[in-house]
Amino acid sequence: MIVTVRKGDNGSAVKAAQTQLNRYGAGLAVDGAFGDGTDAKVRSFQSSHGLDADGIVGPDTWRALVTGSSGGTGGGGGLLTQAQAASLFTSAGITWSSSGNCSDRYNSACTSFEGLRQASADGAVTLKRASNCALNITGGTETGHASGTYSHWNGYKLDFSPTTCLSNYITGTFTYSGTRGDGAALYTAPSGNVYARESSHWDVTFLN
Repeated sequence: MIVTVRKGDNGSAVKAAQTQLNRYGAGLAVDGAFGDGTDAKVRSFQSSHGLDADGIVGPDTWRALVTGSSGGTGGGGGLLTQAQAASLFTSAGITWSSSGNCSDRYNSACTSFEGLRQASADGAVTLKRASNCALNITGGTETGHASGTYSHWNGYKLDFSPTTCLSNYITGTFTYSGTRGDGAALYTAPSGNVYARESSHWDVTFLN
């Protein structure tokens, strides 16, 4: 029987939820007390897995915690685990790096792929093959990026090192579409994917 827990609850079921959340880098104390910290991590986890971020650990959230996917009908399909995305990128010859040399999505110094959309991962592989450039990912789904529906956290964006090869491919292949509010030059692919040239990297939004 599945025990639903939420903020204010205490006991073994809360400990179990905290233990599962820690598998995804939550860093919670497994004390059985569902307080503000646990509530925040539950909501973040739900958001990254396409679930309603209500802070309630019910059947769908338990399923996602245990299996790594939502398994529901709320649009949560197509999200990858860190291991799945890393394997896909390694197979395609895509590298990644971070200032912290880590993959914890709750640490802004890391580069994480936890909760990355399958479409985004596939888009990166397509970019690698089409450009024939060396690709190095410097930003994924970790915290610290701008919020929004089509955000890093929600699995829509990846950052790439701005090598001469990649920059020449993007600017020579895709359509210049103006500048973003922060001044980044924008290039749009026929697929609708958007490439923004930030100061230290290419910020790519994979919409398809």
